Amino acid sequence: MEIDIKRVFSKIFLWMFIGLAITFGIAYYVSTNDNMVHNLFFRSYYWIIWIVELVVVIFLSARIYKLNPIVAKALFILYSALTGLTFSSIFIIYDLGSIVYTFGITSGLFLVFGLVGYFTKLDLSKLGIYLVMAIFGVIIASIVNIFIGSETFSLGLCILGIIIFLAYIAYDINMIKRNLIGIDNEDNMVIYGALQLYLDFINLFIRLLRFFGKGKD
Repeated sequence: MEIDIKRVFSKIFLWMFIGLAITFGIAYYVSTNDNMVHNLFFRSYYWIIWIVELVVVIFLSARIYKLNPIVAKALFILYSALTGLTFSSIFIIYDLGSIVYTFGITSGLFLVFGLVGYFTKLDLSKLGIYLVMAIFGVIIASIVNIFIGSETFSLGLCILGIIIFLAYIAYDINMIKRNLIGIDNEDNMVIYGALQLYLDFINLFIRLLRFFGKGKD
């Protein structure tokens, strides 16, 4: 049976939107609740949630095709919610208007590079190893910069991160499109695709916020 690629992508983007809506909705709600802010950031709950969040996304990514579709969807929703809790710090630090503005810019860039990845005739699979190496390079350089404390270096790493995740958007959409051929577990592929694009969006948003985010007065 031939896969309707457009129909599958519509499901992927729907679940990606659901994940983003849960994350930003919870983040905003938590930021407006003083009691939740106190419990999250002035006790050890933040790090516990962050660790659970990391475990969930690693497990979901590694086991996605072996999970029951309902379980996969539930874990994706759980991960989106946990991210919303840790993401609430952004709504505490930055002005809401600048967050919305950055979200719009991120959405526009996501659309452009997503279309590039979808319609290009090039095989972008070879980019994968280079993007992974680049990410690890940025992580290592960021750790080094903790001790150096260079604002200019930090800004350069942020710009590099933006470029990397723009490339990741095109790469992931291109790979999802190619991997749809011959799949026999459409529901789980939808969640896998939604998770990958959700992570691309969130990572790009965080780095763009460095440039367009305005702190609260």
